[in-house]
Amino acid sequence: MDRAAALVEAIASRAGPRLPELEWHEAIGSTSDRLKDLARSGAPEWTAILAERQTGGRGREGRTWQSPPGGLYLSVLLRPGAGPVSLLPLATGVAVAEAVAEFGVAGELKWPNDVLVSGRKLAGILAEASSASAGVEWVVLGIGVNVALDPGSLPAELRAGVTSLHAEGAREASTVGVAAAVLARLGVWYDAVREAPSRVVAAWRERAVPWWGSLVDVRMGGAVLCGRLVGIDDDGALVIELSDGARRRLVSGEVSSVRASGPEPEDRSRHRGERA
Repeated sequence: MDRAAALVEAIASRAGPRLPELEWHEAIGSTSDRLKDLARSGAPEWTAILAERQTGGRGREGRTWQSPPGGLYLSVLLRPGAGPVSLLPLATGVAVAEAVAEFGVAGELKWPNDVLVSGRKLAGILAEASSASAGVEWVVLGIGVNVALDPGSLPAELRAGVTSLHAEGAREASTVGVAAAVLARLGVWYDAVREAPSRVVAAWRERAVPWWGSLVDVRMGGAVLCGRLVGIDDDGALVIELSDGARRRLVSGEVSSVRASGPEPEDRSRHRGERA
């Protein structure tokens, strides 16, 4: 049985969503680029593209997404209509965290798109949408999970911040098994986005990295906003408190990264809360 057929069977055994179209590639430039082309051509919801390796993977703001062998690179097409699309990245994070928990690995969620284990990145999520006058036409969810990846194979500057399921002791995890678990849990949480959005927010908060109250630098394009993390609101937006006590609400589409603030020189602290 080939991997695509094995995946369909594994998803069915979990009562997961039916995939009307499925491609599995040994290597591809980008699973999400391929799926966006199919979406524009009218591909149905739950069309999925998987790859063992990407040669042109991208993260937020077009940054390179390292995609060597040993990872699961999955893109899924959704057509949510008028639903609360802003919650889809959070719902996907919960789905991935629950999926890796099936293999004995406890992941934590970092807003807006990372799944971490002990501070090291295990998985990443990128949601890309197309809208028209009637609303959102489609969303492509790009999901990357380090399954058998050896962190030592990555560039030196990335190794300390990356882990994989195998590195965390889940040696039995396979790309087929992880993909099936992710897609089955995604089906559950996609339904929740439309039917019980408060459940999505609550589930995400339960699994969040415990960094609320910390000082952070939020990068938005070429600007940096500095403040203290308050939490996420009911729409999934990040809320930070600026130095003057004002609160700022940030949506994932405008933020490229959120990082803990380092030691601050005196002159910079005077400008906390202002854009750089």
